[in-house]
Amino acid sequence: MIRGALDLLNGLRLLLVEPTLRSVLWRMLGLLVLLAALMAVGVFWFSDFLAHLWIPQGHAWYWQVLCALAWLLAFILALVTGVVAFVALASAVASPWLDMLAARAEALTGLAVEENQASWLSQVAQSLVATIRPLLGLVGLGLVAVACLVIPVIGQLAATVIWGYAGIRFLNYEMLDVPASRRQWGFSRRRDALRNERGYHLGFGGVAMLLLLVPALNILILPAAVVALTRHLAGR
Repeated sequence: MIRGALDLLNGLRLLLVEPTLRSVLWRMLGLLVLLAALMAVGVFWFSDFLAHLWIPQGHAWYWQVLCALAWLLAFILALVTGVVAFVALASAVASPWLDMLAARAEALTGLAVEENQASWLSQVAQSLVATIRPLLGLVGLGLVAVACLVIPVIGQLAATVIWGYAGIRFLNYEMLDVPASRRQWGFSRRRDALRNERGYHLGFGGVAMLLLLVPALNILILPAAVVALTRHLAGR
């Protein structure tokens, strides 16, 4: 777990200090900022909607505690949802730049590599297709989380934990997408890679989730993850 977390932080460092990587970041920065702004608006709207849906009715002293807990859980769940949506959209629409970033990260390890020459639309379509299976898993766990909501308070806490785990799991697939696509890995190969290094990717995805919650810093995490995972796979 620690190694995965450190690799992500090292990927972030390389993204900022290596001129060849930083130049690619500048090309996609405007798009990432726009997507992050849209997701921020969505998070606040969704958290307000959930909080009003969950806030209990009553006048006893402990209702204030329950209201505060409902707001907190609603905000956390909305944040996770916003992070997942941001990474899924950014991974698709910025896929040509992310592939360029991965190619240059591979070159830094001494590999002779070429950038993907397919059209922007083709690369976006490939990324969207690769998202389908992980998305189905996310929806499945999401339904479990929704089922938990029928239980007051405890159910909302359980739903938040389940959705948080589902979000990290989905993030790992999305962050692995570009390095895996460059190696022609199908879904089964990607799933096996995540399972065989479960601890590594749990640390990697967990820290990525936390950093994606930080305004301004969040726009750098997906490119940094692509750099880190590209170098990790190149060194295997």
